[in-house]
Amino acid sequence: MIGSRHMATSSLLLSRRDLDFLLYRWLDAEELTRRPRFAEHSRETFDAVLDLSEQIATRHFAPHNKKNDQEEPRFDGERVHTVPEAKEALDAFTKADLLAAPMDEELGGMQLPQLLTTACFGYFQAANVGTSAYVFLTLGNARLLCEHGSDRQIDRYVRPMLAGRFFGTMCLSEPQAGSSLADVTTRAEPQPDGTYRLFGSKMWISAGDHELAENIVHLVLARIPGAPPGVKGLSLFVVPKHLVNADGTLGERNDVVTAGLNHKMGYRGTTNTLLNFGEGAHTPGGEPGAVAELVGTAHRGLPYMFHMMNGARIGVGAGAMALGYTGYLKSLEYARERPQGRPVAAKDPAAPQVPIIEHADVRRMLLAQKSYAEGALALLLYCSRLVDEQQTAEREEDRAHAGLLLDVLTPIAKSWPSQWCLAANDLAIQVHGGYGYTREYDVEQHYRDNRLNPIHEGTHGIQALDLLGRKAVMDGGAGLVALGETVGQTVERALDTEGEAAELGAALRESWERVTQVTARLWGTGDPSVALANASVYLEAVGHTVLAWIWLGQFLAASGHDDAFHRGKQQAARYFFRYELPRTGPQFDLLETLDTTTLETEPDWF
Repeated sequence: MIGSRHMATSSLLLSRRDLDFLLYRWLDAEELTRRPRFAEHSRETFDAVLDLSEQIATRHFAPHNKKNDQEEPRFDGERVHTVPEAKEALDAFTKADLLAAPMDEELGGMQLPQLLTTACFGYFQAANVGTSAYVFLTLGNARLLCEHGSDRQIDRYVRPMLAGRFFGTMCLSEPQAGSSLADVTTRAEPQPDGTYRLFGSKMWISAGDHELAENIVHLVLARIPGAPPGVKGLSLFVVPKHLVNADGTLGERNDVVTAGLNHKMGYRGTTNTLLNFGEGAHTPGGEPGAVAELVGTAHRGLPYMFHMMNGARIGVGAGAMALGYTGYLKSLEYARERPQGRPVAAKDPAAPQVPIIEHADVRRMLLAQKSYAEGALALLLYCSRLVDEQQTAEREEDRAHAGLLLDVLTPIAKSWPSQWCLAANDLAIQVHGGYGYTREYDVEQHYRDNRLNPIHEGTHGIQALDLLGRKAVMDGGAGLVALGETVGQTVERALDTEGEAAELGAALRESWERVTQVTARLWGTGDPSVALANASVYLEAVGHTVLAWIWLGQFLAASGHDDAFHRGKQQAARYFFRYELPRTGPQFDLLETLDTTTLETEPDWF
């Protein structure tokens, strides 16, 4: 592991200065080292893993990001081919034991807090989101099996995954079902030996086929005959590409095959597949059907899968943040170096041109990007700190409180960065001008890569339904109340300081009052169709209010320091409160009217 305190040069992936500020001043990462699970760690080990992550991401992941895009994976009918640099990068990642970083020491892990894991993994997502997806999906798969799988499944599948020998996927969607998992039809036929044989197809399976690892472990939702209809009849199965013998060696090829690859606008480095299970292309044991093992109890597949999906949703938000962040840093560098034009008040046309960062509108675009990217990073790190609280806080009530906050924040953590860091990428292109629209610069690819994030792991609309339809009202609204109390604590700290912080705190208090009023108004009708008709507007308004809270926390943490970094933090907070938070007023106004324009629009009117 690297012992150097910082990389020699400033990274264009993420800002280490920002990470240090958020981890150590705002979120007090060092406090976690006083807990038994993290007792072997210290500020020094945290910094060393951050340094190692930045180095590997810079040396092994970033250099082939463009090649990933230009030479996307191809399927020759039998094998999927990826660029050789992808395997080299993934081998470097796994040899550094980063795949097992947050896992138990007993499994070969570092027991690194989720807070630090998110920070470290952000470097890889910023450097090359396509290649990094393989290991992050694998980690989610391994965590699910550790939580719900048997000891045998952990030994047979999890240990090789954490060692980098096997990679993992999640297989939910089907061509005819899409996001409507109630319509999943893949069937699981029980066998005399206790295994199952699966028959069906799965669509949009990221990392579904490749030769980057010895084996691929699929987690598949399917129905056992006689299961209840809808999502309550789904069970979860482990389906390896190659069967695994008792001694850990690879056995027969399982009956799961790639029917084809989806050709994507961006995010091309990650294969995206249509998989067929049980079509008879392979006959393990002399019979067709994909050999599968049941995970946990039958008909509990969706709750189990949500263990992986919720983590994946936060991971999607982190990936969106990372793409927005690296695009911001690259446009910032461009704006500092690109001379063009002169100040508005300049009278001499022969005067030298100035860097475009001297122009107010360029600074506006950079401030917007800064507020989106740094705000998203802070939100994702805060949610990661909640994961650590939920798992390791000493008091049960503290663990429960963290779980409530995490539940209500998860749809925001997925969707807000996916929407607004994509907007940051759009602005990064604009800062570059015509050059930004060319493939010679990185920012156009970052935009295309990021455009997937409002779609996968639950679209923007699905997250909106989850927030307003479930999280805001579950347990009598306990999650929203808990979040409101937490926001209120930050507001009170701001009000106690007086001055500018108090003004920001008063604005946030007013916005949060509207959140509670509008939520009550929407559900006061007793008509779910009306309440949820404009759920996406609700998600955007509540999301912006939450980010104002995140920025107020950073504003307070930066107080008392007068260097450029801290002044920049406070200026970004001012920008968010003056330019972004006011967007929520008209949105809350619309929601309070219980507008039914969308409900009343007939399909044949289009």
